[in-house]
Amino acid sequence: MGALAILVLLASLQAPSPAPVAVTARDAGRLEGTARISTRLTSTRMRVRVYNEPGDLGSSPPPAAGNPFANVVLYLEDAPGLAAPQPTSAEMPAMRQHDERFTPHVLAVTMGTAVSFPNDDPIYHNVFSLSRARTFDLGRYPKGESKSLRFDRAGIVQVFCHIHADMNGYILVLPNRYFVTPDSSGRFLIEGIPAGEYQLVAWHERIRPIVTRVRVAAGQTTTLEVSIPLTESTKP
Repeated sequence: MGALAILVLLASLQAPSPAPVAVTARDAGRLEGTARISTRLTSTRMRVRVYNEPGDLGSSPPPAAGNPFANVVLYLEDAPGLAAPQPTSAEMPAMRQHDERFTPHVLAVTMGTAVSFPNDDPIYHNVFSLSRARTFDLGRYPKGESKSLRFDRAGIVQVFCHIHADMNGYILVLPNRYFVTPDSSGRFLIEGIPAGEYQLVAWHERIRPIVTRVRVAAGQTTTLEVSIPLTESTKP
């Protein structure tokens, strides 16, 4: 290989990756529709109390009460990678420890987002995860304290408490901002999508991801219905 060819190769390897192209309103499309659950969900969660603290920590409703879609996340799997906005402290999403539950039970964020873990309970908690996308152990801390952690790798992070074995939650770390949780009637809307074909993924902890191929046209709205086949024994 000649000296000139080597110089050209080195220059190509060292050249920075092209920055994401800004998407204008004219170039972007919308994806909206309705998610349907095939059967009504019933919560059958059995709770084992480790601490016998004063007060009734077990009287609160399940985390998805009033919204059967609270633990469903719809996202575009292969959307163009846009840099995730860096949240300020006021915008930092939180997974709270409340009534010996993680609230929300499912939290979706973009890569590079920091998440706080406030303890609202009058007992100690110890939040940790052994997931490949993020392994951590925040240690024990009491009511009123909070710790935060940044999630830089895409994937599913399952969160537990070292002290309370029945506590668990999920953090979906996604590579782009095109995701949504349907409202209580199942309606959803994702805006500002660059024109193209994508995989829309419907995620719930108890089923395999449901993938639907969608086409988004510039300046237009694509509508669809997503069916989520959960059984009656599936926990919301």
